[in-house]
Amino acid sequence: MFKKGISIILILAAIYWSFSVLLPRDISNIDAPDNTFSTQRALIHLKEISKHPHYVGSPDHERVKNYLIAALEDLGLETQVQEGYILTDWGTLTKPKNILARIKGSDNSKALMLLSHYDSKSHASYGASDAGSGVVTILEGLRAYLHENKTPKNDLIILFSDAEELGLNGASLFVNKHPWAKDVGLVLNFEARGSGGPSYMLMETNGGNQKLISGFKEAHPDYPVANSLAYSVYKKLPNDTDLTRFREDGNIDGFNFAFIDDHFDYHTALDTYERLDRNTLEHQGSYLMPLLNYFSNANLSDLKSDKDDIYFNVPLFKTVNYPFSWIIPMLVLALIVFIALIFYGMKKRTLNAKQIGKGTLMFLVALIINGLLGFFGWKFILVIYPDYTEILQGFTYNGHSYIWVFSLLALGICFWLFHKIYKPGNTASLLVGPISIWLLICALVAFFLPGASFFIIPVFFGLISLFVLVRQKQPNFLLMVLLALPVLTIMTPFVQMFPVGLGLKLLLASTVLVTLIFGLLIAIFGFYRHKNRWSYFLLFIAAILFISANLQSGFNEDRPKPNSLVYYYDTDINEAVWTTYDNILDPWTKAYLTDKPDSNHDITKTTFGSKYNTGFSYSKKAQIKAIRHPYIDIKRDTVIGNNRHIKMFISPQRLVNRMDLYTDSTVTFNSFNVNGFEIEKDKNGFVFSNRTLNRLFEYYVVDDKFLELEFTVPKAQKLSFTYYESSFDLLSNELFQVPERPLNMTPKPFVLNDAIMLKKTIVLD
Repeated sequence: MFKKGISIILILAAIYWSFSVLLPRDISNIDAPDNTFSTQRALIHLKEISKHPHYVGSPDHERVKNYLIAALEDLGLETQVQEGYILTDWGTLTKPKNILARIKGSDNSKALMLLSHYDSKSHASYGASDAGSGVVTILEGLRAYLHENKTPKNDLIILFSDAEELGLNGASLFVNKHPWAKDVGLVLNFEARGSGGPSYMLMETNGGNQKLISGFKEAHPDYPVANSLAYSVYKKLPNDTDLTRFREDGNIDGFNFAFIDDHFDYHTALDTYERLDRNTLEHQGSYLMPLLNYFSNANLSDLKSDKDDIYFNVPLFKTVNYPFSWIIPMLVLALIVFIALIFYGMKKRTLNAKQIGKGTLMFLVALIINGLLGFFGWKFILVIYPDYTEILQGFTYNGHSYIWVFSLLALGICFWLFHKIYKPGNTASLLVGPISIWLLICALVAFFLPGASFFIIPVFFGLISLFVLVRQKQPNFLLMVLLALPVLTIMTPFVQMFPVGLGLKLLLASTVLVTLIFGLLIAIFGFYRHKNRWSYFLLFIAAILFISANLQSGFNEDRPKPNSLVYYYDTDINEAVWTTYDNILDPWTKAYLTDKPDSNHDITKTTFGSKYNTGFSYSKKAQIKAIRHPYIDIKRDTVIGNNRHIKMFISPQRLVNRMDLYTDSTVTFNSFNVNGFEIEKDKNGFVFSNRTLNRLFEYYVVDDKFLELEFTVPKAQKLSFTYYESSFDLLSNELFQVPERPLNMTPKPFVLNDAIMLKKTIVLD
């Protein structure tokens, strides 16, 4: 019993160790040496940057821009601002204002770029984490680097890009329009998708990652959090950063460093200076300084590769990597060893075919039950707490409690099931089934998700455990725990990573991973006589945590409910409605939508661009306010040959932040110019020909508060536009006198919110 107690303590210590090495424990203070990164010094900049929301076109956007220019100049750098119209494949058009500086290196070599964006997400986010944290990491890192008075081999280019939140517009403008773009050999991009937790390294490359990961290792960051599984998954997801533009448009490689925990703060009014995890900011600095020192002197012309590496982080060894070419040989070797061990165990009569069958069947049952638990359990919780659907990020304020609940439930189920087939001396036989399932998974990922092929590493240690069990009926418990360290330290962080990064719908991944980890720990747990007691204990703890999560399921000032309200005025039919994206109305929204809102108005069938394609849910007829209609003037409409040439001017008669232009997707444009910006034609000589929806573009207003459109269409083509203009001033506009939200509510992110919208159809006969 004593040995089993020690084994539990060691297993818990290993799990704790696997998480403790992901983040710095302490932050550097204001008195840190001048040549080192100081989180406290970086926070001075962050406090200033994140005073107010600073989305593109807002007054504070200009203030933050000027502050950053002054901060760079205080470091002795000469700055420049690149601005110009750009339309991205997100369908967003705006005029970003990129802030640039350059430090000359000693060689005529490729440049190292330090990149982050300085705009916040409209309209309520303060942008402290996303991406004020990245901006101040670079500012403080540069200050420390320049204090050494070293001349780098490579030029250093600093880019604080603009309009990243709208569609990577600033990065697109730089890569496609700035002469420095051709000089860039590598990019270090600092981002955020939450307000805490470890920062993950994700690469962007069109080729193989082998040389990039080798350089990353040689730089020796203290807390590397990187694995080729996340890299493979990231490449399959529709998530882009500024670095995507460098890879796609410029074939320029780079590293993303982004933290993803406290995902509920992402793009919200909670993304504030106070809520940013200080250790997370320290982690960003711990990446920047060694990589800046290394890559500022590395050969950035020799980073391309046609080969990929498997890589993962593990305590003590930090980053481990090996070539993709090893995947199949390692898999084959594991299979050969596995088969040999089975024959060896049968010959020694320490393996029993019947017990192997029971163990395999029970492990499959555990996987199925726990998989269903994760999949349907979360759906069940959404039924109990429907308000959770208002958090579009998919990660609730008490999300970590649910990860614990489901993980402990899965573990308790595993103990209970394997208690049913416990017999003294059958541990070796029970381990065979889990190893066979692990090998099957490794075979599948080798062909369909090769970045996850480091899963074979725990399998090899599992095979060693099986060998020990075949030879010894009572193995040394300390040895068995040591052999379990790889599966615990490599795999346990993924139990948390998937639902944190991709939402609680991925609790399925947590419950399945817990089951797989338990499978290899059979080498230890198989000797536990009273596994049912452990099962009851774990289920009891899960119940306590579920009750705790329930007590935190409501909304308050620290955990406000996201909600939305929009005033929509259709000038075509002279009708106005209040509308919302919310599924469940609260007292604040009911004041306008009432207890019996409508759900069949035309506006509820219209989906404007949003991250999750969220549409309006309810509406209610509203009083028409004295909103001034836009001024529209057709300055030219002539036919020359087979083409109709039109020049149209649209000018809102109020302050607006965004203008959307729609027309039927079948309409053909031979050319199109917006405010002097010529939109690029495709290979067939047309414009906007690849769109599947009716939207032409969203224009986010910066300097030009109008749209001057010049375009050509076939002369026989019928043509009409639907024009929308939106201002983000619903709560401050004197026409409406909408009260501020209660403190337990917050503007819903990812949608057009707190807006006054106007619609007008423009028909060109």
